Amino acid sequence: MSAFSTADEIVIQRKIDAAKLQSSTASSDIEDVYEIPRCAKWITSNGFERVALQFPDKIMRDAARVAESLERETNKKIAILGDTSYGSCCVDEVAAEHFSADSIIHFGQACLSPTKRLPVLYVFGHQEIDVTDCIEKFRSLYSAEDNVVLIYDTEYAYVAESISSQLIPTFKNLTVSQLDLPSSDLQSLCSENTTSIQERRTDINSTAPVSTDSQTPVFSKCGRLFPNLSDQEFNESRKIFYIGEESLTLSNLMITFNKCTFCCYNPALKEIVKENVRSSKALMKRFHMVERAKDASIVGIVVGTLGVVNYLNIINRLKDMIKKAGKKSYTFVVGKLNVPKLANFMEIDVFVLVACPENSLLDSSEFYKPVVTPFEMELACNSNLEWDGNYVTNFADLLPGGSSYRELVVPDEEVADVSLVTGKMRNIGVSKNQPETTSSVVLRSQALGVSTIKADSAGSTDVKLW
Repeated sequence: MSAFSTADEIVIQRKIDAAKLQSSTASSDIEDVYEIPRCAKWITSNGFERVALQFPDKIMRDAARVAESLERETNKKIAILGDTSYGSCCVDEVAAEHFSADSIIHFGQACLSPTKRLPVLYVFGHQEIDVTDCIEKFRSLYSAEDNVVLIYDTEYAYVAESISSQLIPTFKNLTVSQLDLPSSDLQSLCSENTTSIQERRTDINSTAPVSTDSQTPVFSKCGRLFPNLSDQEFNESRKIFYIGEESLTLSNLMITFNKCTFCCYNPALKEIVKENVRSSKALMKRFHMVERAKDASIVGIVVGTLGVVNYLNIINRLKDMIKKAGKKSYTFVVGKLNVPKLANFMEIDVFVLVACPENSLLDSSEFYKPVVTPFEMELACNSNLEWDGNYVTNFADLLPGGSSYRELVVPDEEVADVSLVTGKMRNIGVSKNQPETTSSVVLRSQALGVSTIKADSAGSTDVKLW
């Protein structure tokens, strides 16, 4: 058996975790849960002819009935995307284009990352929640004077207005977040000439409308809008009440607002869990990743999305930054990440994953080499950026115009430094004797031969791409 293959008996005995699958929705509830009338209106009013439906695995059981209902309502060609190229929270424009789709309807939990190619409509669904119990738990945790921010997972958006309307009269300092729907969804739903941005947001997500007061300052982060708040106000005095189960969304929020104390209400268990990212050592683990990135000589840029806006821009910035820092880089497109895929490239010292904010924070403890985020790579290479305790998961913030953008500054010559991981000396910056690299991509020959790239390091071992 080869090093990275799976034994036949394991494959045969492999079972799907039924606990992660949601039971089928009753036929009488399909129209309401998946908002069939709204989807049909969106398709017909925009004149779409080929529509792709994207479902996460846990609600795939309902996909066929939803597709049949939409076909009856619209008389258009409807396709179901069976498997996503990357994370199910992202809109899979690549898979949709295989069907020559002119639009996508994304069902279930979403990271709300802006897309580029196709118009998108989001339908989050209705996860079960006891609203009365949730409100009682909230009241038992906070006093009327506490500065609390209410954040909810997308699948509970339909009850957000009901919950907030009962809390606001008592909790005067309560800030209720709203979903920041990407512009592709907004522009495709309503005409730019007849509807304002605030009204369009209200039309799309009527369960949690954004304030229509155009004078109200709105801060956007992690796919959420926070009226009357700024980034600096998410400090130790701010408390966050999150509605949803443990997920990548929660991890993204906790590490982004790492100075705040989180209380998470799990609707499935009706339990409250108090979280504090600072005590969980999550930030220390990420700082360790920065040190590993500084030690690296050869960096692999792993493309973890082909749909999020500006993914090519951040890849180009990473290439330029890594080269100026005196390191070599190679770019890989491998689809969904797993250990065997990256284990094929043992010459790579560290991988940097370009993905949506929720899929960027990958636990790489099982991987042979560390997997870091673009922000961590920037901290390792750009001396103009220092970590002040704030963490950036959205790579768009690192690009020109972003809130964390810094002009790239790298020493003109090698600077000696000490690694906090190995304790050994290391050099940062470009050596004057470093040879120029002429290419970063080698195309496979028509004869399906082996392409060889000279690595110029790691014992002069060649990197072979099959």
